[in-house]
Amino acid sequence: MAYLPIKDYGLIGNMRTAALVGLNGSIDWLCFPHFDSPSVFAAILDDEKGGRFEITAVDTDISPKQFYWPDTNVLVTRFHAPTGVAEILDFMPAGLPPESSWHNQLIRRVRVTQGSMEFRAHCHPAFNYARTPHQTRVTKQGAGFHSPDLSLGLATNISLTPDERGVRSVFALREGESAVFVLRSIEADGSCGSWPSSAEADEMFEHTVKYWRHWLSRCTYTGRWREMVHRSALCLKLLTFEPTGAIVAAPTCSLPESPGGVRNWDYRYTWIRDAAFTVYGFLKIGFTEEADRFLTWLAARAKEVEADGSLQIVYGIDGRHDLTEQTLDHLDGYCGAKPVRIGNGAYNQLQLDIYGELLDAVYLYNKHVMPIGHDTWMRIRHRLDWLCDHWQLPDEGIWETRGGRRQFVYSKLMCWVAMDRGLRLADKRSFPADRARWLRVRDQIYEEIMQRGWNAKRGAFVQHYDSDSLDASNLIMPLVFFLSPNDPRMLDTLAAIARSPKSGGLVSDGLVYRYDSEAGEDGLHGKEGTFNMCTFWLVEALARAGRVDRAKLEEARFLFERMLGYANHVGLYAEETGIGGEALGNFPQAFTHLALISAAFNLNRTLDARPKAG
Repeated sequence: MAYLPIKDYGLIGNMRTAALVGLNGSIDWLCFPHFDSPSVFAAILDDEKGGRFEITAVDTDISPKQFYWPDTNVLVTRFHAPTGVAEILDFMPAGLPPESSWHNQLIRRVRVTQGSMEFRAHCHPAFNYARTPHQTRVTKQGAGFHSPDLSLGLATNISLTPDERGVRSVFALREGESAVFVLRSIEADGSCGSWPSSAEADEMFEHTVKYWRHWLSRCTYTGRWREMVHRSALCLKLLTFEPTGAIVAAPTCSLPESPGGVRNWDYRYTWIRDAAFTVYGFLKIGFTEEADRFLTWLAARAKEVEADGSLQIVYGIDGRHDLTEQTLDHLDGYCGAKPVRIGNGAYNQLQLDIYGELLDAVYLYNKHVMPIGHDTWMRIRHRLDWLCDHWQLPDEGIWETRGGRRQFVYSKLMCWVAMDRGLRLADKRSFPADRARWLRVRDQIYEEIMQRGWNAKRGAFVQHYDSDSLDASNLIMPLVFFLSPNDPRMLDTLAAIARSPKSGGLVSDGLVYRYDSEAGEDGLHGKEGTFNMCTFWLVEALARAGRVDRAKLEEARFLFERMLGYANHVGLYAEETGIGGEALGNFPQAFTHLALISAAFNLNRTLDARPKAG
């Protein structure tokens, strides 16, 4: 086996965990039972040792295709061969009642729709990131895989043969015939149960399809890019953790941001920033329940402030604080990109921008969903009083740099947003607050950004004070109403960023780098790809400027359409895009999909408001 390109995967899940399914029919990533549990299949991080569950055609002369069942997260992988056509239906049941026995199961149904086909299957789990050995027991109903901490059963109507890593099988199906595989947890000494019939699998498939379509029907977006917005919404829903309402940044860890490089991070946790932006994306298109669940989760975290009174920037999906980072040196990494990291050392960083993203989400929730209560306001009030005392501190910033703390302009910007939204909430709801102090601090931040964040020589807002380096995070200024989108300084910043890297800018063929990673200021080695979220931010900044400048509106639409072309075959995006158009970084990434939703929403609205020619 060779490593598949990152973009050659689709995602399935059940709002507890998720799996990557390759175009070749191989599940190469699954953590069980939760997003941040140790992996069971991790071939994407080590092709030899990581473990996989592959079902593919024996005939090597096949043409694979992959797509989602319409308006769902049920994935179809289709094999076209000289002898026939077959489909693998992959899904994890969703929307089940609490008493259902189908919770936390992965179902793979193989069916030949034309002709006949011979298949090869092997299920080789590698428990605990391939660190813990297991025993395999084959029964008439399938097989059991038993490790000290977790036991899984594979129930199937296909005869299985044990091998040194798990089980394998070769089987043939004719037109209309099907085989079913169900992977689920079992007791250490239990059987895997009777194999599910095709009728039972069909029933669970119909239930899951109905659930996803019912959920998606709540979407209020009816604009030009409805299909891509729907796919992004479905992806974001898969990244929510149903038991707590937390939202993970991505379902994977350590997929590299540069080929063979060291920028490999674990994103299976809940960042205040990412989740707050995701809430914004959900609210834009009508999904209020997800926003409500996350803010409930967040309220619990707000009671667990750190010793210095700050909020932690990232938590486990169960709310735990300790995300100690460690390397898995026994794994080779995706295409040799080492180290493989689990945990995330950024959990104890200071990132002052999180208060702005959080307060913006709460403000929108109060406006569009439900007025916030007294206890919530008291916690907000306490956070803003703390921010008044600490906003001037240097921090690690939105990009979690490891080159030391600085006075990042984006961090100051979001401190301004926090104070501004706090004042708006206080006035709108007549809440008690130290308005005079908050107003004074808000205006002080504004003045400082305009004086120290603006580099007159560069003609742009820069990454941090006393710097001449650009940073794409400043594209968000008009999006949060800090500046008018047509303010001369904003237009100059847009123009500076839009230049090519060779000319000192951040844009390469319409794709945006978040900053110059080769300058060495972030404390890491190597170069990274363009940052997909920043490209969508550029689209939205241009669209907002395009309300009075038709040329910029046309540019925004062109860039947006081009960016849609970088989605993979099922409409998913990784964190970054490489120089050859390849997907880089953890996949799929919530940040990218929520930025797509926001850009599509605002670009569509601006186009609709544009005066018609003639």
